[in-house]
Amino acid sequence: MKIKIISHKCDSTTTFLIALVIIQLFVSVQMHAQTNSNAKANTNAPNLIIITTDGFRWQEVFNGMNFDIANQSKFNHGDSSYIYKKYGANTISERQKLLMPFFWNTVTSQGQLYGNRNKENKVDVANPYWFSYPGYNEIFTGYPDTAINSNEYPPNPHSNVLAFLNKQKPYQGKVVAFGAWDAYDRILNESVSGFPVINGFESFSSILKDATTDLLSSLLKDSYKPFKEVECLDVFTHYQAMHYLKTKQPKAMYISYGETDEWAHHGNYSNYLDAVHQVDEWIGDIWNWAQTTPGYKDNTYILVTTDHGRGFGNDWTDHGADVKGASSIWFALLGPDVKKIGPLGEQTKDQQLFQKQLAATISKLIGYPFTAEHPVGPSIY
Repeated sequence: MKIKIISHKCDSTTTFLIALVIIQLFVSVQMHAQTNSNAKANTNAPNLIIITTDGFRWQEVFNGMNFDIANQSKFNHGDSSYIYKKYGANTISERQKLLMPFFWNTVTSQGQLYGNRNKENKVDVANPYWFSYPGYNEIFTGYPDTAINSNEYPPNPHSNVLAFLNKQKPYQGKVVAFGAWDAYDRILNESVSGFPVINGFESFSSILKDATTDLLSSLLKDSYKPFKEVECLDVFTHYQAMHYLKTKQPKAMYISYGETDEWAHHGNYSNYLDAVHQVDEWIGDIWNWAQTTPGYKDNTYILVTTDHGRGFGNDWTDHGADVKGASSIWFALLGPDVKKIGPLGEQTKDQQLFQKQLAATISKLIGYPFTAEHPVGPSIY
């Protein structure tokens, strides 16, 4: 911008003052334009929602109800008719859609689904332990540290992808996590990571105060506790998370459901299937809300996965390094540019992927590649 000062009717002091005012006005306009540009960039940065359902097997994801398990009285609790009526069908395709209709109608048409070992599309945990804390650490840090070898491990010393995003300008103060299990404040190291982690029976009134929050907190406090004080029922985690999502509209969010793992450990196959059927519906609700909400529509990525697998046959109730097959997992991706990775739909390529690659993959997709002080597994694309 060129400024021409006409000074033949003004003394030098007046000319200087006029020039100064014009320059200040120009700088102000430029700064205002830059501020608006930055605000727009921050608003337009992609949203990220990571969802896990604990210990849910790839076998049911890709095959639906398992007849051998459903037929055993110790697993069907004397009511196989209920399981067959709700989830039984002659073909795999029918059973898939009865158990997980959102996955098999929407994810497979608009996103990607990985981990069908029947088609040699393999996904495994890289950590050697095959249980929860090591698995969640691997998901969020991309680093399968062998020192993390217990569910009672203290606060995680490693940087996680959500904490990394919380340091990026579009995401600062707009990151949150909700989990049914009471260990996530340690897994995500809440005190160091700098974003709220609401887990177990913790009230979320510390981060949101309104009548709905008060009601949900009261219901949680007085709820049925089949898993004692360690883990709440998924319905409370879900509705707390959804209320926060709709009210505060964070840009990065984690939601963890736990009943799939709990009911499997209890050997209750119908409850296990019901739990994932409900989670599938809730994921659909989250996705549909995002696609009808300004700022989220066509600007939201969702990663869905699990922390570990489970055994085959009668070992479906268990997991750990001594349980064959418990390292095998799966994951799904939804979002506007997931086709950068490969074709939409169920992935049938013969390949081997690992849980440690998820943090780098999803952060690269949203345009903020995750870096940390520790090794991070490479993106899958």
